[in-house]
Amino acid sequence: MFRKSLAFYLIIITQTLSLIGSRLTAVGMGIWVFQTTGNTTPVLLTAFFAELPGMLGGSLAGVLVDRWDRRKVMILADSGQALGSLLLVASLASGQFQVWHLYLVSFIQGVFGTFQQPVEDAAMTMLVPENHRDRANAIRQMAFPLAGVIATGLAGLFFVWIGIRGIILIDLATFLVAVTAVLLVVIPKPERSMEGLAASGNWLRELKAGLRYFIQRRQLLVLVLYLTFINFLLNGPLSLDIPYLLSKTSDEKITGTLMALMSLGAFTGAVLIALRGKIHRRVVTLLTGLLISALMFLVLGISNQPWILGASLFLLMIPLPVMNTLIISLLQAKTPPDMQGRIFSAFWQLGYLGSTASFLLTGQLVDKWLEPMVGTARWKVWIPLVGDQPGSGMGLLLVGTGVLMLISTLIMLALRPIRNMEQFLPDYLVEDFDPGIG
Repeated sequence: MFRKSLAFYLIIITQTLSLIGSRLTAVGMGIWVFQTTGNTTPVLLTAFFAELPGMLGGSLAGVLVDRWDRRKVMILADSGQALGSLLLVASLASGQFQVWHLYLVSFIQGVFGTFQQPVEDAAMTMLVPENHRDRANAIRQMAFPLAGVIATGLAGLFFVWIGIRGIILIDLATFLVAVTAVLLVVIPKPERSMEGLAASGNWLRELKAGLRYFIQRRQLLVLVLYLTFINFLLNGPLSLDIPYLLSKTSDEKITGTLMALMSLGAFTGAVLIALRGKIHRRVVTLLTGLLISALMFLVLGISNQPWILGASLFLLMIPLPVMNTLIISLLQAKTPPDMQGRIFSAFWQLGYLGSTASFLLTGQLVDKWLEPMVGTARWKVWIPLVGDQPGSGMGLLLVGTGVLMLISTLIMLALRPIRNMEQFLPDYLVEDFDPGIG
């Protein structure tokens, strides 16, 4: 058990370090792009191109995750993203950098990132016993907000001291540390299940297996489709954080502080689950948390005071790592370990479908419709709700997001087969083993 825990924590610590490097780059480039262009679309298109490969080829990546050694897949994912950072440094150093270069690098990193989430989810099944997975997955969920808190605090200072090229070189170094750590870890190959054997064969047959698994379990399929819709609602509006907060506050320092509160809220949510340990009613807990996020979107969209913006962002973000933790734990428990590469890839591919559509539509909606409409005769009806100052168009979008989340989540809570899904679907147990450092 000691070696098993050592392997788990080595992966978590080094992947978190790598994520801090990536977030430093993302924050620095995000501020530069918005201040240079004055539009939200380039910021959102960067995120769009990063997730486009997952939307197009996520299930294919899952076939490879199940066929190949999962440790080697993790190394491939980290190395490919390091290559993207290297290309971005080369573009900036040449003095010929253009915004489309950032889109291209985001796409390349997205190709390799398509492997990262499903292989880590599947590997954790083999490293952590079921009764500890909620806590382990919560610890994993701490990584992104922790990286956000650290990156938003350091990005401005590093930008002044070493410039954007120096920040990206730090990002590249953290990728190399993550790769080195994975080389030291042993991740056992899962035993073949009856479902896995039945789904084996050519690539197309294996490709269809992950989607078919969901289709044959209707409660799980409905929950996954609902979360795809939630991804659509969340990702575009949340990626407006920099332009929305800058428009509301006109102050980069306040914006950085509010973004740190946003990350702190997500970190707090992950900590709460880690301290609680195993959650017995995962679906109900997940849905209840999203009701809170929906209400906070409403507050965020109508607020102008920085302290209200900060409080609503903090509370909005708390349930999101809870959602991610519990759906990952649920899938780890309810799906065969030897098929989890395909199952997680199918799940994340649907999520990418929602998020990429959100990134693509949100920027166009804000830049071409909502923000230009502010201050016109057609906007008068919305003034009592969101005002008519800069950022009000984005505020109306946030209010609409909250309303749709609230309605859809209440519908899900009203469906008894969804609420009690954990009672109906069997668990898959993983045989005891001693993976670790090797």
